[in-house]
Amino acid sequence: MTLAFQELNLRALREVRESGYSLIPGIFDPAEVDAVIGELTQALAIGRPGVLDQYGKIYAARNVLQLWPKVGDIWRRCPLPEILGAVLGPNFGMVRELFFDKPPEQSWSLPWHKDMTIAVRNNRLPSRQFEHPTTKSGVPHVEASQTLLDQILFARIHLDDVTEENGPMRVIPGSHLAGKDRNIDESIRQSILATRGDVLLIRPLVAHNSRVSRAGAMHHRRILHLEFANSPDLPDGYEWHDFVPGCAAPERGA
Repeated sequence: MTLAFQELNLRALREVRESGYSLIPGIFDPAEVDAVIGELTQALAIGRPGVLDQYGKIYAARNVLQLWPKVGDIWRRCPLPEILGAVLGPNFGMVRELFFDKPPEQSWSLPWHKDMTIAVRNNRLPSRQFEHPTTKSGVPHVEASQTLLDQILFARIHLDDVTEENGPMRVIPGSHLAGKDRNIDESIRQSILATRGDVLLIRPLVAHNSRVSRAGAMHHRRILHLEFANSPDLPDGYEWHDFVPGCAAPERGA
């Protein structure tokens, strides 16, 4: 690994630890992003299980691994596996895959919240670690304990430039350190602005919201949202719905 990658990894580790998130620039080049968009457009067709649409426009999709199996490997791009391994440990793997879009003239917003649910195979087993079972697009989910959520990291691959015009996510830096506490100090909020091809690493317990796009905004805000956990094992007999093991990725050009 080059010195530049080592410095990038150390910065990402420090920012994830202290702020709860880190933006990694330029992981995917424009041609690669265009290829991903093209394949996703074909895979995430209206009417397929897990694809969510309104007024004929897709705004989200769940269970992306089943719809587009290539997502199981798309993230294996240096330095992502190295950073994920450094944060989560050598047994980490991908456990959930989502897609979000804010289509032009069909935007949406989300209030301040923290992400606390995980996808499992059976959410009806007795447990003190899991509660509030739900089903989303046919997949069982449960709210996980703080101990487990502290061992999860999200990677959000930006497929479009994210500006103040097309509904950026806003975050409260350091709010993951308060665990599940939902008290929000909006005075320190920050917008996550990014260039297509950038990847945001963020802890699930970072408080965040999502703004509606400004009137007249004509650009999509497409995000491939991948979730990673530190271990293939869950307590109390629970099992991840998906678990794609992580491994070291080759350097670019290798």
